[in-house]
This record gives sequence, structure tokens and C-alpha cells, in this order.
Amino acid sequence: MSRAGRRRLPWVAALAVAVAVACAAGLWWFWPASPEPWADPDDDRLVALGKVVYEERCAVCHGTRLEGEPDWQTRKPDGLLPAPPHDATGHSWHHPDAQLFAITKYGIGRFAPPGYRSAMPAFEEVLTDAEIWAALAYIKSHWPARERAFQAQMNPPGADQGNRKKPATVK
Repeated sequence: MSRAGRRRLPWVAALAVAVAVACAAGLWWFWPASPEPWADPDDDRLVALGKVVYEERCAVCHGTRLEGEPDWQTRKPDGLLPAPPHDATGHSWHHPDAQLFAITKYGIGRFAPPGYRSAMPAFEEVLTDAEIWAALAYIKSHWPARERAFQAQMNPPGADQGNRKKPATVK
């Protein structure tokens, strides 16, 4: 290689690196954002996993048939509300998927007014995100069509049309 060629080599290498970085940045900037996961009650595999998660972690308080504790809207002597039902008689279907997910993951305390007490634990250290989404899919799979349609209206556009990614399955 000639002396002039050796002098140009660092510049050519620097230019190649700059072009590669610019291309990567352009792809990152213009690439569509990945959609959020959601609790798809029509995904049989997700619902099957959710059934296992619900039975192991949720049914003890919310009931094996999603019926909740008796008289769930009246505080107990300790000041805590009983666990609400997750079937159509409860209020779970009044909330979007993201809110149900957040309450399950972090507990209600993070979203309640100061001083509010609840027996609902945070599952952040107990369940994976995929397991939480699966449990929610299982719960939603038990709602009648009217409640499912009502709740679907609160989710981002396309959430009920498969435009959101399914949560990763648990091994």
C-alpha cells in the first residue's frame, strides 16, 4: 500500500464507523415501537397458564370461581376491605389492562390515597410479568361478552385485534 493510502486509511475507517452509527441511529429512530403486551382472553395457551397462576396465587383471596370474599364492599373489623370478585359481579372489568397489571404487580397501595390500607400484596417479586398477564387473561376469559366489550373499550386501540404483542410464555 502506498504512503498516501496509509494516510487515508484512518479517515476511511472513521467514515465507515460514522456511517454505521448513523444507519443504526436511523433504524432506531424510525423503527416502530414494539407494542405493549396485553391480557388476551382468547389466547388458549395464555389462559391455561393464567389458570395455574390464578389457582396458586389469587384464588386463596379472590375465590376459586373468581367470586371474591363475601360482603366484599364492607370493611372488616381490621379496617380492610375483603378481596373483591373478579367475575362479572366485581369491578375488575371497569379497569384497563395496564391498570390491572400495575395493581397486581405493585399492589394497590402505590395507587391509593395516602394512608389507604389494603390486604392486596404486590406480586413484583413473586410473579413474572408474563405470569401476571396470563392471570389477567384467565380472569378476563370468565367475563361475559358485555363486560369484555366494555373493558376492551378502555384499552388502547387495537388491543383487542391482536395488534399488541403477547407476553412471553413462562418455561
